[in-house]
Amino acid sequence: MVKGGLTTRGPRNLLRQIREAMAGGGPAQERLDMVVRTIAQSMVAEVCSIYLRRASGELELFATQGLNPEAVHNTRLRPGEGLVGEVARLAQPISLSDAPSHPSFSYRPETGEDPFHAFLGAPLLRGGRAIGVLVVQNRVARRYDEEEVEDIQTIAMVLAETVASGELLAQDELRDVEVAPHRPERLKGQKFAEGLAYGVVVQHEAPLAPEQLLSDDPVAEEKRLAEALSALKAGIDVMLEGGQGKLGGTSFEVLETYRMFADDRGWNRSLEEAVRSGLTAEAAVDRVRNEHRARFAKARDPYIRERLHDFEDLANRLLRVLAGDNPGHRDLPDDAILVARNLGPADLLEYPRHKLRGLLLEEGSAASHAAIVARALQIPCVGRLQGLRDRLSEGDQVIVDGETGEAYLRPRPDMLAAVQTRMAVRAQRRAEFDLLRDIPAVTKDGTRITVLTNAGLAVDLENLDATGAEGIGLFRTEFQFMVSDELPRLDAQTALYKLVLDAAGDRPVTFRTLDIGGDKVLPYLDNEREENPALGRRAIRLGLDRPALLRMQVRALLAAAAGRELRVMFPMIATVDEFRAARELVDVECDWARRRGRPLPSLLRVGAMVECPSLLWHLDALLPLTDFVSIGTNDLLQYMFAADRTNPLVSDRYDPLSPPALRALAEIQQKCADSATPVSVCGELAGRPLEAFALITLGYTRLSAPAGGVGPVKRMILSADLPAARRGMNVLLGSSAGSVRGEIESLARKLNIAV
Repeated sequence: MVKGGLTTRGPRNLLRQIREAMAGGGPAQERLDMVVRTIAQSMVAEVCSIYLRRASGELELFATQGLNPEAVHNTRLRPGEGLVGEVARLAQPISLSDAPSHPSFSYRPETGEDPFHAFLGAPLLRGGRAIGVLVVQNRVARRYDEEEVEDIQTIAMVLAETVASGELLAQDELRDVEVAPHRPERLKGQKFAEGLAYGVVVQHEAPLAPEQLLSDDPVAEEKRLAEALSALKAGIDVMLEGGQGKLGGTSFEVLETYRMFADDRGWNRSLEEAVRSGLTAEAAVDRVRNEHRARFAKARDPYIRERLHDFEDLANRLLRVLAGDNPGHRDLPDDAILVARNLGPADLLEYPRHKLRGLLLEEGSAASHAAIVARALQIPCVGRLQGLRDRLSEGDQVIVDGETGEAYLRPRPDMLAAVQTRMAVRAQRRAEFDLLRDIPAVTKDGTRITVLTNAGLAVDLENLDATGAEGIGLFRTEFQFMVSDELPRLDAQTALYKLVLDAAGDRPVTFRTLDIGGDKVLPYLDNEREENPALGRRAIRLGLDRPALLRMQVRALLAAAAGRELRVMFPMIATVDEFRAARELVDVECDWARRRGRPLPSLLRVGAMVECPSLLWHLDALLPLTDFVSIGTNDLLQYMFAADRTNPLVSDRYDPLSPPALRALAEIQQKCADSATPVSVCGELAGRPLEAFALITLGYTRLSAPAGGVGPVKRMILSADLPAARRGMNVLLGSSAGSVRGEIESLARKLNIAV
């Protein structure tokens, strides 16, 4: 009996026959021929053919039942050629009742396919990439129904796995079949953290490949799938309710969307149908994931592409539930290059630092938390590498070039040798910086510059001695909150701040109070959805709206600094009233401690961060109230130019070395000098020699740089002659150009300054 071109025995029996054919002995070609005969017979098709992608990109006919056998291994289709090429290009099935009339049809006379009209092709997908195509054809002009399309997709999925595993092909054939990318490639992205590294790929949350594809008991597999889906949804519910754990630092509203996708009827139905067709639960998840990747990855709409990541993350998490594991990290090889779509700060910190050589990201920005942590750990990082994960396999060799913002996948030996030479040069340069560690940063004309470092992690404290920094000019307190599953208690905060002060010894430490909100959302704090969170309730605004949160942090700082100097500054001060209100909370906590006989700091200094342009015209009112100010150039400049520094589409629309930016910085420095208010720069500019040269030329004598920038900036300072540099800079401040970077570089070269 035939139903819609399929035998009533169904796909489950067909899969069993395919498995028997694959397990049989004999040459690889004989087993392939057996597979196509079995499929043709079961689907009542007059033709069944398997095409596989060669390393050249061509699709070669590897086996056929019904076409001319002499065409096997002789017929090759260029990428995108013919209907077979179209199936591979779209990575989707194509069903046609009259194939020759389709505009993509390509006639190959050696195949003898003239009489066949009905065409059904499905891609063999691996990691969202088509490594081949499975085709069935019939003489009569008929359209294959949905059930047949579903069946051929299931068969194609099994064939893709067996080809990749080497079960169907001889090893000499397998080497030239592109089951995964293997050619050298160069991807251009953006540099997030400087440095060079090479090693082997380790995928963050690497997809688990199913060990068994075909099930012996579909009813039991359907039950396993249902139980795993329930466990998956329950775990997300725990996150939504503020329970233990969080998914990559995502916000509450993102988790709600994530939960919605876990309930998506189409996704759940696709999984159930794949299991009913004879696949194991794991194989069903893998098949549906591959189909989603192939379909969504071609979408231009960023929202639709984001949905791909939601479904893919869910699939990976579901596979781990089926395996009985919680999502977690594996042991790393000694030369690991971590590859991910994006990372939260907690994700990166969970990997063993001594084995992690570099980081490659598909997304992110230089201002993202992963990038900041990578710079703190001095791990080279390149981001915005489109299509990265589809171009790499676990264990591939890769180069991370954090100097040019590039990644070299499976590099040639000569490229690897060149990078090793460059790494040796960098090591020599680091050794030169080490010799400067204990030398005071004094310019040639005798100006003393204080070089501090930025910190926020326990590992940063090791850099304090290693770099020779004179203290910590910015300690970001929010990282403790961001890597925690719940609000850090008072004693935990006190312990961290005491650890920092102990490590610094006599060197000054400036603590920035909690700077969260915007893109730094804590899942255990209730947050209302904001249309523009970067300009919403964040940093000091959140602290003033939730005074208990800010007071607890100030109380921990006062307790940690008992008997020692304490420097505290508030982020994102936009009005003088905000600073007054924040300082009053510090006074309240001091009174609270005094009444209870608690020891207070020997000296308390309270400052403000200048990162909102509104303060530029109110410094005369603010500065008399502060003990010091620090300029956060990252935020100040993005607000000045109305260009989100985390958005790669606009982040390069301005240059910090432009007349407007330099004039603003010059004005702040002059106002601070007039009022005798100590001022420092703690943004990223302070860690780049050319930008730091511009800062000291404008009169700044206190810079706080990332650990990797301390040595290069100190070398620049030691080579600088400020009177001559200032004469040249004064001319540039009056320029009408959009950027004077080139002119500043020329000035530095003319004065022999090491930038």
